[in-house]
Amino acid sequence: MKKAFFASKGQMELKDVDKPTIQKPDDVIIKVLRSCVCGSDLWNFRGINPVEAEAENSGHEALGVVEEVGDEITTVKPGDFVIAPFTHGCGHCPACRAGFDGSCQSHADNFSSGVQAEYIRFQHGQWALVKIPGQPADYSEGMKKSLLTLADVMATGYHAARVANVSAGDTVVVMGDGAVGLCAIIAAKMRGAKKIISTSRHADRQALAKEFGATDNVAVRGDEAVQAIMDLTNGAGADAVLECVGTEQSTNTALAVGRPGAIIGRVGLPHTPKQDMTSLFYKNAIVAGGPASVTTYDKEVLLKAVLDGEINPGKVFTKSFSLDDIQAAYEAMDQRQAIKSYLVFD
Repeated sequence: MKKAFFASKGQMELKDVDKPTIQKPDDVIIKVLRSCVCGSDLWNFRGINPVEAEAENSGHEALGVVEEVGDEITTVKPGDFVIAPFTHGCGHCPACRAGFDGSCQSHADNFSSGVQAEYIRFQHGQWALVKIPGQPADYSEGMKKSLLTLADVMATGYHAARVANVSAGDTVVVMGDGAVGLCAIIAAKMRGAKKIISTSRHADRQALAKEFGATDNVAVRGDEAVQAIMDLTNGAGADAVLECVGTEQSTNTALAVGRPGAIIGRVGLPHTPKQDMTSLFYKNAIVAGGPASVTTYDKEVLLKAVLDGEINPGKVFTKSFSLDDIQAAYEAMDQRQAIKSYLVFD
């Protein structure tokens, strides 16, 4: 089967490798139908996170059909159409029961990688996999795109809004205009936010942010951004800030624009080695967040919202590629020619 690997900085390659097999009783083998490139994959592609040559790709989002199941799997069977979340929660540990399956306490191998491939071995599939009603042929391509976002970006955006306790009538700032940031706008609107301030410098992303629910946009950065956001909130600051980037500048802005007592929902993978918490102390600010509770949100809220047509997060996929074009898929995102690259396997 074909599988993508990092060849070197800025370079992907495809290899023919053995199809994965069941190794443990709670494994599930999935034939991948749709996958994608995540903004977090670019940290490796750009060489910001050093990776060895021939390293497995960090791709972690997939839609597929169950091919084979281990002896302990009773929740899905061969032929089922499934979302493969990037997290592998157990559903019964204290973290999972509290709704934080992104931090499952039952096992260390809690995150997917290497799913830019024709087949994947999904560990701990009993609870973590999300079954989609019917078969792939029952769904339009647009619906498949929205279903694929439930493997990561829509759930991650929702996680930012949930941990920030976004509530009806709130003013919310969303840091980041990638797929997660745009999905966080959807989530803030779902939870009743009245004013949603996006932070994009790109016309196409600003337009999608507005379509998803943003009421205002701030395109400047640094101190200018802080001032612009404070002006839009009448000098008070936001009730909640959703940080969906992870860079030092984005994080610093997020910490600066919340009102006293605001919650910063942080889902951008942190790339700031040190953070001064003094200002947060005097503002009574709260910082929360981490890996998203993908399975929890999919099963409780998001799958139904997509199937009912209440949300359409699949619009974040603006270019489609085959697996053979994996290099072009990464380059399109790296060069901001695509918000999110969509990989079609069949």
